[in-house]
Amino acid sequence: MELLIATNNKGKVKEIKEILKGLDMEVFSLADKGIDIDVEEDGKTFEENSMKKATEIFKIANCITVADDSGLEVDALGGAPGVYSARYAGEGASDEEKYTKLLNELKDVPDDKRTARFVSVVAVILPDGTRTTLRGECEGVITREPCGDGGFGYDPVFFVPQLNKTFSEVTLEEKNQISHRGKAFRMLREYLEKQI
Repeated sequence: MELLIATNNKGKVKEIKEILKGLDMEVFSLADKGIDIDVEEDGKTFEENSMKKATEIFKIANCITVADDSGLEVDALGGAPGVYSARYAGEGASDEEKYTKLLNELKDVPDDKRTARFVSVVAVILPDGTRTTLRGECEGVITREPCGDGGFGYDPVFFVPQLNKTFSEVTLEEKNQISHRGKAFRMLREYLEKQI
């Protein structure tokens, strides 16, 4: 059985394949299938965006289709950047530009008010059209400067008290155990095991 992950983000594909390892299915990215589509993420929630992406790509792929929308919610910024996490510093901004903008916006925020969470919502559509969304969250704190050289996105400034490290300092295995995406995709794994 085939499962298509609606992304070309290599870091994301690697994390997801690791979590789904051992399931009796082949996991593909959009690039693997030669699908070149850019679905506009104009929803107000992670749920709306992930389901829109899954729906558009399911029409082309016609196999189990999984899409996720994820981002960072910072309490001191009223939940921003939220669904705009990828475009927070403008279209095409580098990871460094994104987290630098975030750090600048939080420069006057005291340490005890720098709470945040990563959110990942996975939408899945089965071949018979059954659809659902699954939500994973990971609580943390925004650091004052980047730390570590692993991961991607906001990982260098997202400190996880539970691990006493930023997401950029943890191994992929450690990250998958507690990350928002790890949680959401473990829910997906359980869901697929029941459905298939």
